[in-house]
Amino acid sequence: MLFVVPPLAGHVNPTVAVAAELTARGHHVAWAGPAAALEPLLPAGALLYAAGDRGAAEGHDVLHARWRDLRGVAALRFLWAEVLIPLARAMLPGVHSAVVAFRPDVLVADQQALAGALVARRHGLPWVTSATTSAEFTQPFAGVPKVGEWVAQSIAALLADCGAPAGWDPRFSPHLVLVFSTPELIGPGGPDPGGHGAGGYPPHYAFVGPAFGARPPAGGFPWRRLDPARPRVLVSLGTLNREAGARFYPAVLRAADALADRAQLILAAPGDLVGTLPHHVLHQEYVPQLKLLPHLDAVLCHGGHNTVCEALAYGLPLVVAPVRDDQPIVARQVTEAGAGVRVRFGRVRAEELHRALSAVLDDPAHRRAARRIQASFAEAGGAPAAADRLEKLPPGPHLHPPVPGTAPTVSVEGP
Repeated sequence: MLFVVPPLAGHVNPTVAVAAELTARGHHVAWAGPAAALEPLLPAGALLYAAGDRGAAEGHDVLHARWRDLRGVAALRFLWAEVLIPLARAMLPGVHSAVVAFRPDVLVADQQALAGALVARRHGLPWVTSATTSAEFTQPFAGVPKVGEWVAQSIAALLADCGAPAGWDPRFSPHLVLVFSTPELIGPGGPDPGGHGAGGYPPHYAFVGPAFGARPPAGGFPWRRLDPARPRVLVSLGTLNREAGARFYPAVLRAADALADRAQLILAAPGDLVGTLPHHVLHQEYVPQLKLLPHLDAVLCHGGHNTVCEALAYGLPLVVAPVRDDQPIVARQVTEAGAGVRVRFGRVRAEELHRALSAVLDDPAHRRAARRIQASFAEAGGAPAAADRLEKLPPGPHLHPPVPGTAPTVSVEGP
């Protein structure tokens, strides 16, 4: 099985968990994508075929610097015009080579790695959508229909340029869509971007809940500094948005002062942006998030899909301050499910954060909603459920394992 992924940790981590389950069941697994970015995210010994690496090191840094300060429609347009469509074009040759070398029976394509679906269709392979964010299932462009039309036109132009037939959407497989969430968070089915109409979700949409893969070590964490006498709140803007928090972190610290006698904040942020810290705030550049979550009572974050789902998997209510892209949609899902409170990111005040944090810590309704979603995640099954659905998919024309001795373009070595 070949996983085609973009160079984004939140999109890779679930595939690592699913791949580990498949490997334990005796399946051959490989990945294809920008190797320089993916190597640190994959387990030692993983087979990785380079796809889309040309100029990636400098290009990704420049793109990130331009993207960091964008919001709203400008950020959406940038994501598609400057990132996803060019990435698809750059990845096509490498993904094609990976299919020829690895000869997968099934190709699993991330929803933002369009090259995977294009190559699978070209080779007549059954392909699966890996939906590591739930934004595409809640009509993301309902409020900005012209942007939705422009995205559809951009995808149609990509298909035409690649010689692919028109009239299909590489974001939605007709064979199987693995959604790493549940309707309890996303909301009930209705008209969806895949064009399936109303009346719930199609049967080939498998809501498997979060799948947690192994993470690189985050260094030492001062576990003894966690205060057992007070509720503990993690504050994190994720890996890509943390540098945009220069105005956000001071408001967090002022809110922390107001909460000092009744809650402990654990702040994951760049040291040069947080300034002088009060003694009652535990600050780390990075934290071992999955290991830390069982010790927490709430999470304040940017609304990133992985962070939100990880918090809810432990029944933790949230304060969400969405920055861009799918984060406002995920934040809306959290608030509509009753599992948290939304605040502004760009112009947030300490008083607003204080009220929001007090609400999720004091109002039991938020915790009950979070635990309801937690139960739905547990019932959905995670990585084993995803592997079950993949195993039931009829295989394509390549019914044999990779050719012995065929090496990947990159081999992820152990420490």
